[in-house]
Amino acid sequence: MAKSNLYTRTGDSGTTSLVGGTRIAKDSPRLEAYGTLDEFSSFLGCVLSDPACPQEVKSQLLEIQNMLFNLGSYLATQVQEGEKPAAWGITPDDTQRLEGWIDTLDAQTPRIKAFVLPGGCMLAAKAHVARTVCRRAERRITTLSTIEYVDPALTAYINRLSDYLFILARYFNHSEGVEEIVWHK
Repeated sequence: MAKSNLYTRTGDSGTTSLVGGTRIAKDSPRLEAYGTLDEFSSFLGCVLSDPACPQEVKSQLLEIQNMLFNLGSYLATQVQEGEKPAAWGITPDDTQRLEGWIDTLDAQTPRIKAFVLPGGCMLAAKAHVARTVCRRAERRITTLSTIEYVDPALTAYINRLSDYLFILARYFNHSEGVEEIVWHK
């Protein structure tokens, strides 16, 4: 059996298919939302693939990437008017688990009373980039939610993810003995 082509040419006119076959513009708020989640997952892959990334964090990031794929699939499905579908595979327990990871990492880092600038060790810098892409995904999802229904469990999870990545960057710097770069007015 021959392999199928990776290209279909169906998007050459600036549209793409949602789950179910509906075609939308490639710059639509829905595509911006799930496309930015995909970009975010790719940046998580940069953190995950770094040899200095601890195994426990790698496990957490893989769990997050799998969840992002679920959430991207949810966002890639057209919502019928009047429906309020639940996001696929996410429960309040998932957001609570993120909060537990945040609390654990926060307990291992020194208290800071300043605004932290992105940087420090390479892993921290990568985590900060992932955090900012996460925030952009959150903005794109918020834009979509003003037009169509988006499950609030999804937005809560994404909001918590940026908090997780902030403290993860701080944890990486602390673990490497690198001082935080703080903002000076």
